[in-house]
Amino acid sequence: MAWQRVHGRHGLPWQGTRDPYRVWLSEVMLQQTQVTTVLRYYGRFLARFPDVQTLAAASLDEVLALWSGLGYYSRARHLHACAQAVVARHGGRFPESAQVLATLPGIGDSTAAAIAAFCFGERRSILDGNVRRVLARWLALDDDLSRPAAQRALWATAQSLIPDDATADAMAAYTQGLMDLGATVCTRTRPRCDACPVAAGCGARAAGAPTAWPRRGRTAPRRTIAWCLPLYVRDDGAWWLQRRPARGIWAGLWAPPVLEDETPLRAWSADAPGRSAQWMAAFTHALTHRDLRLQPVLCRLPLSAADAAAGTAPQAPGVVADQGAWWSPAEALALGLPAPVRSWLQALVSDDAASSSR
Repeated sequence: MAWQRVHGRHGLPWQGTRDPYRVWLSEVMLQQTQVTTVLRYYGRFLARFPDVQTLAAASLDEVLALWSGLGYYSRARHLHACAQAVVARHGGRFPESAQVLATLPGIGDSTAAAIAAFCFGERRSILDGNVRRVLARWLALDDDLSRPAAQRALWATAQSLIPDDATADAMAAYTQGLMDLGATVCTRTRPRCDACPVAAGCGARAAGAPTAWPRRGRTAPRRTIAWCLPLYVRDDGAWWLQRRPARGIWAGLWAPPVLEDETPLRAWSADAPGRSAQWMAAFTHALTHRDLRLQPVLCRLPLSAADAAAGTAPQAPGVVADQGAWWSPAEALALGLPAPVRSWLQALVSDDAASSSR
């Protein structure tokens, strides 16, 4: 705690508050996401959704649109569901105990503990990725932390290490100190043991190989998934986008149809006059455990005035009529879109604007 007060982080926008809404939002955003990235989103999100009631009343599409680029989009869906649950079940006030907080959608044990410790002074230890690494090294813990039994044992140890006389203010400093230690000193690849306040008792440092901890089981080999993304464009410039399934990659977001085989699209584009398919430069988008090899295709197709007025789905590969709709470019860019799709569509709008100005 003394180390944190002198050497810890103090300038982050979610620090120095006991507002559970702001602490909760930061904790969710920081899950598997670097602070530098979260800083670009946190203020903008708060400006649009300043409290839990505003977030609960918003549409999911609006939440996903502001989340676009942060990744792990299930977090945004759970965030929205949790806000609605706080309003519906708890009158818009976050529960004060970690045990009750953990019953809300998308709030795991560590996030619940962080809210309870920071906002309500509860003597509850967190165990996020940074803290797991700190404790696994300090204890020289040889258990594989991917195993549930090992996780439970580490939780118990973390709880036992909390100072007996920790006041509400002390709990905030202790919790922040653990987080700061993992984020700034006991880092994943280049730990700065010389700057660590608990180096003297650290088992990993004594072993001379701190990066050998935490112990990890076998990891699956990284693989690449190839997707073809046909963007169907109507004569009036509207785009056909579909909502992705509720589970899987880009779950719940809007995107062009996804094809795992390009053959039907090539046959379709050659099958009738007036259709054109422009195969654009393919690119790779990295996810946590796999890579997406994306092949964007700009597909222009003539539609009758009646079809355009009716908003009917195109008869084209990958199209599922009841999952999609035609959107103007401006409307589409206001939807929740995967980051690589948003970048592509924004580039198309910019290119069209540049062509019009010539």
